[in-house]
Amino acid sequence: MIVFFPTYARRTPTGWTATIAGMVSRPLPEKSRRRVLAVAVLRRLLDLDEEQLESDVFRRRAEAFFFQRLAGRRVRIRIGDREIAPGISDRAGHFRTEVAFDADFAAAWGTPQPAGGLRLDYQGLVEDPDGGVEMPAAGSIHLVAETGTSIVSDIDDTVKVTNVADRRELLRNTLVREFMAVEGMPAVYRRWQNSGAAFHYVSSSPWQLSACLCRFLGDVGLPAGSMHLKLFRLKDSTPLGRLPSRKRSKRRTIEQIMDDFPARRFVLVGDSGERDPEVYAAIARRRPEQVAGIMIREVPTKASRAKVRERLGKLARRLPADSLTVFQAAGDLADVEPGR
Repeated sequence: MIVFFPTYARRTPTGWTATIAGMVSRPLPEKSRRRVLAVAVLRRLLDLDEEQLESDVFRRRAEAFFFQRLAGRRVRIRIGDREIAPGISDRAGHFRTEVAFDADFAAAWGTPQPAGGLRLDYQGLVEDPDGGVEMPAAGSIHLVAETGTSIVSDIDDTVKVTNVADRRELLRNTLVREFMAVEGMPAVYRRWQNSGAAFHYVSSSPWQLSACLCRFLGDVGLPAGSMHLKLFRLKDSTPLGRLPSRKRSKRRTIEQIMDDFPARRFVLVGDSGERDPEVYAAIARRRPEQVAGIMIREVPTKASRAKVRERLGKLARRLPADSLTVFQAAGDLADVEPGR
């Protein structure tokens, strides 16, 4: 199987260029030692009963982490009437290629989006060396204009209920329960989309959940956009026992998006549960001409509310006046227009 991330295309003097990257893998055998141990650890960590272990949600989510990377597999990508050959997967199963196309190609094969712009869908195929049936996978490229407003949004506890501050609840909300949107946030984001905003979801969620998260966005009515998730492997920690955020990685990802769209203005939306406020403030101080504002959802943490307010207040004093908006509920953003 192939896993793709929703990506974006950036303008060039001759049209558009997009980076398509992915990984080739196959599911672990049902009785493999690694799989059995991982399920046993999850069962103990979450105190799951047999019914929960057999539930569709658990099996679908956990399955995303039980795989073997496949090196040396030839990949082909079909986009519009073109076929692209990124080559073969490397020893980690990864592949990467640059795709260039002009405005006529985009207009012919792109799908119009609700607030303008286009989305290009493509199919990826990995060749089975034993001559079996090829295994298709779908991906998408979001065409983002050179100018305008972009929303860089966290996912967990910003638009999706996760409860990152409680590790047990985090794992239950990730693996056992259906994903649930933060009340009112889909409507806020749709309003911003209808005003012309593009979206980039930059999250510490593991990349294995990309397909589940894309379905979640569509199911709850959140705008589609490029998705930038964290590299995570089972052997990086006790199986799913901790999903640490990577402050530097998140900052680098956001700054790369800004480098690709130097003339766009960015609104950074996150929550107070982890390090979003500090990461966003650091970016805003380095790039004041690009950051139009920061919005932080105040969520319950182990720290007292007074401590959280003190923390956010210190950051606000180091930023331009009125550039940091703190909210608790989506209704607090009723009159907020991003980028204005």
